[in-house]
Amino acid sequence: MWMGVMMKHLTNLAIAVGVFIFTKLYADAISFNSIEISGVNLVGQLLVMAFVIQWIAYIPAFILKTEKFYDLTGSLTYITVILFALYSTNTSPTLDLGGLIIGVAIIIWAVRLGSFLFMRIHKDKKDGRFDSIKTSFSQFFMTWTLQGMWVFICSSAALVAIANPTGVVINSLFFIGLALFTLGFAVEVIADNQKTSFRSIPENKDQFINEGLWARSRHPNYFGEITLWTGIAVMGISTFEGMNYLAIFSPIFSYLLLVYVSGVRMLEYRGHKKWGHLDEYNNYKKNTPKLIPKIFS
Repeated sequence: MWMGVMMKHLTNLAIAVGVFIFTKLYADAISFNSIEISGVNLVGQLLVMAFVIQWIAYIPAFILKTEKFYDLTGSLTYITVILFALYSTNTSPTLDLGGLIIGVAIIIWAVRLGSFLFMRIHKDKKDGRFDSIKTSFSQFFMTWTLQGMWVFICSSAALVAIANPTGVVINSLFFIGLALFTLGFAVEVIADNQKTSFRSIPENKDQFINEGLWARSRHPNYFGEITLWTGIAVMGISTFEGMNYLAIFSPIFSYLLLVYVSGVRMLEYRGHKKWGHLDEYNNYKKNTPKLIPKIFS
């Protein structure tokens, strides 16, 4: 039994190390032409910052056995990394307007999502996903390390564009990307607000939502998030050259994470377990797309 526990801890720690190494290699590949601050690649500095913030926050979180500040820390990490990137690239008399727009867009998203998730967990008192995780030092550490990877890779297209020595190009593609970001942000906010309002009605306790945007997609909030990160990548893509184009992995990573790892997959499983015996729920699943909203009813 003791050996089994040790192996689990070693496996979790090995995964955490592997996650950092993978993200570091990714950062090195996409940032070959990044500006340097004090002789050090800016994108590389941002990578270290994203992970160190998680590791510092992990210490009190594990001591207190709490997950209440996990999502909030993720959002604060986005804000810190973006602000540092903008500060580092706008010290000259000429401001990088394109970079500022991308940065402000991400900060607005992070403030909104972070506050929304923090208020939700403050109300619910806990996040069931962490019940078994927060009691294991290695699994909890691995989870915080994974958040560092999430922050860096999701924002990588923006960071590469902002760290480009020539600044972010503002052209037609930039405005298409801005429109995609605006659309995705609006869909995510509306979907979250609709679900919050639905859950606030006592009669809806233990019911599934199938109204508003949720009548057009079973997970419209995740569709919104994937769309907004796609918009961010499109806004910066005209600035890319060479290996920078690997940063297009940013919205792809968001899609893979939300659909196959932490979001849609888990919620679909919980939904089937809770309402799978109901004909109404099965008809909802049959007639409502999983992610991309249907335009016509």
